[in-house]
Amino acid sequence: MAGATALGFLLALEITARHYGLPGPLTNQAREVVFAPKSGFLLYAGLTLTMTVLTWRQRFLALAAAIGIDLAVVAVRWALGVQVTDGHPFGNGALWVILGTAVVAVTRRTGPERVLLLKGVGLGLLLVTGRKTGDTWLLVTSRTRPTVLDQYVATADHALGDPSWLVGRIVTATGPVGFNLLDIVYGQLAVAAVVVALYQLRNVADERAFPRHHLVRTFLVIGLLGPAIYMVFPVVGPVFAYGTGVEHWASVSLWPETPVGGAGHAPGHWEVADLWPRTMPPVDPPQHMPFDTFTPRNCMPSLHTAWAVAIFIHSRSGPRLLRYAGAFWLVATLTATLGFGYHYGVDLIAGAVFTLTIEAALRSYDRGWDRPGLRFAAYGAALFTALLVSYRWLPLEMARYPWVSGPLLLLALSSAVYGYVRTQRRTTPEPLLSPRQPVRPEALR
Repeated sequence: MAGATALGFLLALEITARHYGLPGPLTNQAREVVFAPKSGFLLYAGLTLTMTVLTWRQRFLALAAAIGIDLAVVAVRWALGVQVTDGHPFGNGALWVILGTAVVAVTRRTGPERVLLLKGVGLGLLLVTGRKTGDTWLLVTSRTRPTVLDQYVATADHALGDPSWLVGRIVTATGPVGFNLLDIVYGQLAVAAVVVALYQLRNVADERAFPRHHLVRTFLVIGLLGPAIYMVFPVVGPVFAYGTGVEHWASVSLWPETPVGGAGHAPGHWEVADLWPRTMPPVDPPQHMPFDTFTPRNCMPSLHTAWAVAIFIHSRSGPRLLRYAGAFWLVATLTATLGFGYHYGVDLIAGAVFTLTIEAALRSYDRGWDRPGLRFAAYGAALFTALLVSYRWLPLEMARYPWVSGPLLLLALSSAVYGYVRTQRRTTPEPLLSPRQPVRPEALR
């Protein structure tokens, strides 16, 4: 049922993208079987997830096959004189091995073993296809939402002291070192998620079963629901609405890629003024503002924040090094989203509440829709809605009374964090010794 629903969603998104003259997620994924993939690292991350269902011998064979195929593909491209200008020269082998595992599962396995292999394939493809789906969603938002609500969000952000402007100055002052470090963290969020997921799925090959709840599920739900909010609340971000887009970083020789708009994009023709991050935006009555048809409306809520919060939550059950890494990734991601001018402060608050609500709902579902979990999920959904309503219809009041609205926003976030932690503690009882069993001395140590 879940597979049919996912396939139907992908087909609908493919048709929608074709309607606007864009390649859909299925087309983009299919072309990477032969052509240079957009992210070879992502394909190998997907293969790593698939290998969680394999034995160690099968893992070595799968990895060797993927690397061998990639070397052969690179040799053929070199012999034909094909230059890879958009994408990575490797990654096709990883995708071939994932698809080959599916073929082996269908033709050479039966019963629970076939189901387990297909689940592993689905897990790997889920990561890859999720990225393609997200890219298509972003293009659709830019084509279907000609006006954006950045002025409303920027005005509401005065309640927090315009953190994007402050952190943007700090990141700019750190120069290439600070920028490149944050850029790696920001761009490799999926790799961090795979590391945590691998820890959670480390026993799948031995137990021949998946755990009931793991990080990939949360990532999937966030990725499916988040873009729907983009369609309702389109926002492009301060670096575009109040700056000159990625040209800000190109001016100091830091930005490694071309502007997000690609060919035909003209930064500087749509922004309110060139203010970010040097000059604070004015507190004026906000209004809808038209924007180009290239820049994604992907700010509200901040899904990078949402995913980083999910990584942080799931890393709490791991060893100390994994917990430290999860905390570092959360702090660095929040710094990057603000410092690069991709998000406003209020986006981050909405993204955190968004994740806590989804995580609580998924865990409640695993426990059979228990009352505490449902109660908090309802509270989180109501709080998230209240945040969006206040950003849209009360931004001037929030900006005029920052010493009231700012603490209220932080209090709202704190209440969500406290409610989530309290709910999980109440619904996860500590193991108890049976009174009929004798207490062994080693149990008291």
